[in-house]
Amino acid sequence: MHNKTQVVVVGAGHAGIEAALACARLGVDTVLFSLSLDSLANMPCNPSIGGTGKGHLVYEIDALGGEMGRAADRVTLQSRTLNLGKGAAVHSKRIQADRQRYHQIMKQTIENTPRLRLVQAEITDIIIEKAPNGRRVSGVMTHLGEVWSCDCAILCPGTYLNGQIFVGDVNYSSGPDNLRAANSLTAALLREGITLMRFKTGTPPRVRRCTIDFSALEEQPGEDFPLPFSADTPEDAFLGLEQLKCYIVYTTPETHRIIRENLGRSAMYSGQIHGTGTRYCPSIEDKIVRFADKERHQLFVEPMGDTEEMYLQGLSTSMPADVQYRMLRSLPGFSRAEIMRYAYAIEYDCCDPTQLCATLEFKEISGLYGAGQFNGTSGYEEAAAQGLVAGINAALKLKGEEPLILERSGSYIGTLIDDLVTKGTNEPYRIMTSRSEYRLLLRQDNADLRLTELGRRVGLITDDRYRRFLERRRLIELETERLEKTYLSPALVNPFLEGLGESPVATGISLADLLRRPSLDYVEIAPVDTDRPALPRSVTITTGINIKYEGYIKRGKAEAARLAKLEGFYLPADTDYSAIRGLRIEAAQKLNRFKPRNIGQASRISGVNPADVSVLLIYFGKK
Repeated sequence: MHNKTQVVVVGAGHAGIEAALACARLGVDTVLFSLSLDSLANMPCNPSIGGTGKGHLVYEIDALGGEMGRAADRVTLQSRTLNLGKGAAVHSKRIQADRQRYHQIMKQTIENTPRLRLVQAEITDIIIEKAPNGRRVSGVMTHLGEVWSCDCAILCPGTYLNGQIFVGDVNYSSGPDNLRAANSLTAALLREGITLMRFKTGTPPRVRRCTIDFSALEEQPGEDFPLPFSADTPEDAFLGLEQLKCYIVYTTPETHRIIRENLGRSAMYSGQIHGTGTRYCPSIEDKIVRFADKERHQLFVEPMGDTEEMYLQGLSTSMPADVQYRMLRSLPGFSRAEIMRYAYAIEYDCCDPTQLCATLEFKEISGLYGAGQFNGTSGYEEAAAQGLVAGINAALKLKGEEPLILERSGSYIGTLIDDLVTKGTNEPYRIMTSRSEYRLLLRQDNADLRLTELGRRVGLITDDRYRRFLERRRLIELETERLEKTYLSPALVNPFLEGLGESPVATGISLADLLRRPSLDYVEIAPVDTDRPALPRSVTITTGINIKYEGYIKRGKAEAARLAKLEGFYLPADTDYSAIRGLRIEAAQKLNRFKPRNIGQASRISGVNPADVSVLLIYFGKK
């Protein structure tokens, strides 16, 4: 049987969902393939969305018109904003999610989206044909022998691609959560000259709630007034929400002894696992070895929804089942704990992301895109962000419109993609606020101000959503102007300042200058701000941050503008860098391999130094 569509999306995880929804919503006929419809939008790694840096991605996905934030708001069990004791640049929202409801909501959203078909089948081959300028994708084949012709294909196989699970000395072919692996597609990708890597990740055990003594654990409640991820969720949506508690527990000397004595039984330390694991989410045995001086490690006990299963963040392991039990029962409150799902490590195939353009299209195969963990990343949020960008660009390509390329200075999504396609990765990549040189500009509270116009341009922001965005922006501008122009006399403000232990003023002071004092914020100056209008909390947060950090923000914008000149200096795609006199051999080789699209991207390639950049500026400047 032969079928035809415009876009095929392979894999219905967090990347595949965003890619498929973006294509369909932009008017492109799309088919989304999943190994199992019951695993669509699965959360096999952890029952949470957001976190440091990752929360920023969710806000950006929403600002561009993606789905993750809307769904996350509907399944929130607990919400917390991390790093509130630090600067505004690193404030990051994280929620505990009901993983089953998340699956159900996303499946319903997919099923009810026009121009989008959902099909349960394994894609075992991709069909590539010659094109005037190289090669292009023209179809895919399923395990049933069906051929689907397409103009674009987006590969989002997650950790299913040639997946192998390890528990102690037991290993077997499997995707996450003991679901079937995708074992045939790897050969097709290698046949087409795509370079693959082998990475590894893992999960902790899931424990039966009623067997945990929570009185021995430290409670971790949610925040009092959560704000949603999505601009489509009312700000007061969480008022009255009874948030579930999370808990903290610490490993003990006995835990560490058990792990050390059984290191040889860990699949990771026995030599069975060859894939590279993620640096920032190591297994518990890796922590004990790498941080041998630490007396204890913090673990988080988290709910997973309407289920008895509790998730133990921080206890990821590839130890055998009996050792998992002994480790677990050495923890305070877990002496009677029962495991419902055993921890495991999983190896899988992924591509070298330097083969991709900034649009996430393969440089050598027109119409073929990669997204998610297939591109060497880790995390639901990183996957969803890439899926959204790949889906948007596939749709724009078919519509004959300019692609969407997000710059580093404008978003964490742009930073993520630029890091991948320019530098590559030798381990599962994770976004962090420290990866961006523009942290203060790329806050989660201003994601909509940075990206909604782009979402509107490509066609994913509705008229109603755009109207509400314009109103929020107007309120921020008006409130900023009011705070700058409202002055208080010393007689009025000094008693207030002295009561807080602040230095008094000799002349009148504006409300904005009060806000600029390091120890004061928008809420604290309320007693002297008697004419304050009633505003949405999100408006006051962004306004307050903009004013307090105004000097730093201006310097950040000036630096971004300076570097933008390099980003705007485009390089011809057909350049032979080995013919440019003055370039070092290593630089020429790297430039010929990566084919950077501009001087800015060239400057970030490992092996290209400032002297090489100067040569490029002079050479192309003359041209």
